[in-house]
Amino acid sequence: MKSLRTFILFCSGAAPQLLKRCPTETSKYTGIGTSVLFTAIFAAVAAGYALSVIFNSLLIAIGFSVLWGGMIFNLDRFIVSSMRKSNVARKDFMIAIPRFIMAIVIALVVSKPLELKIFEKEINRKLDEKRTKEALVAKTSIAQSFPEVKQLEEKISVLKNEVTGKEAFRNKLQKEYDAERFGKKTSGTTGIAGIGTNAKKKEIQLDEAQKELSKISELNRVKIDELEKQLTVLSTKKATEFLKQKPGIDNYDGLAARIDALAVLTEESSAMNLVNLFLIFLFIIIETTPILVKLISQRGPYDELLEVHEHHYKNHRRELIAKSDHKTSQRLKNYSDYTITS
Repeated sequence: MKSLRTFILFCSGAAPQLLKRCPTETSKYTGIGTSVLFTAIFAAVAAGYALSVIFNSLLIAIGFSVLWGGMIFNLDRFIVSSMRKSNVARKDFMIAIPRFIMAIVIALVVSKPLELKIFEKEINRKLDEKRTKEALVAKTSIAQSFPEVKQLEEKISVLKNEVTGKEAFRNKLQKEYDAERFGKKTSGTTGIAGIGTNAKKKEIQLDEAQKELSKISELNRVKIDELEKQLTVLSTKKATEFLKQKPGIDNYDGLAARIDALAVLTEESSAMNLVNLFLIFLFIIIETTPILVKLISQRGPYDELLEVHEHHYKNHRRELIAKSDHKTSQRLKNYSDYTITS
């Protein structure tokens, strides 16, 4: 427990020697250190998810996420530790402004991958819709590149319709012939049952229609088979061309595509847009919490000791510089006196 507290205080950027002399400040810097630590953890998780989408490799994602989390941790720790609390609120606020801007930028960067993870199901559905549209566009574009396919399909349709028309005419004659034989009165029959003169005439017409149908069916079947072979060749080419484009469509799942899908979803749904904004504000609050704590808190014993320590160091540095300057002056004076004597 003690080692954990020591580590959290280290995260806050506070000097442990000075903090031991003012234990009442421990809780404040524990809160600051915890905020810095959790921000780094969120950053690492967000980077891990984003990199897993980009590289599709768990090891690479873990490695880079640790580096990213460490960088954010170091940056946040620097932002907090570099702030000096004074007795002038305006001065403290002016000092905090660039740190606030930096913290907000970090929060926006960290929050985006986590937003993508939170809305992952909705984004996947939107990506599926996008892939379906892209596939349809690709097929339409490919079809326009093969106008022969439509021409062949039209020729096949004409040949089939010709056979269908002959078959319909044969069926019509068959019905009239059956009606004439069985004595069914219609506009084209006598209504007298049996094989009479009219029935024989209709039988002859039916036989001719059947022969014509068989002839046309045979001729058109040969033509249709030839056209369908050509159509199969062209369809194979179309399928091959689509297969070349399909990997690009299927792989439409990158980070930029997901960000674009999220933007579309937030535009389409006011509820999702509101939730998305709340998430962004949440991460901004988390990221700026250490700065806010230092900004709104009163100047404490730690700040006094830190100022004394830094002032003492400045004075010590000035003293060392003065001593060095004095020694240099003495050496130059001795050298000048030696030159004159010589």
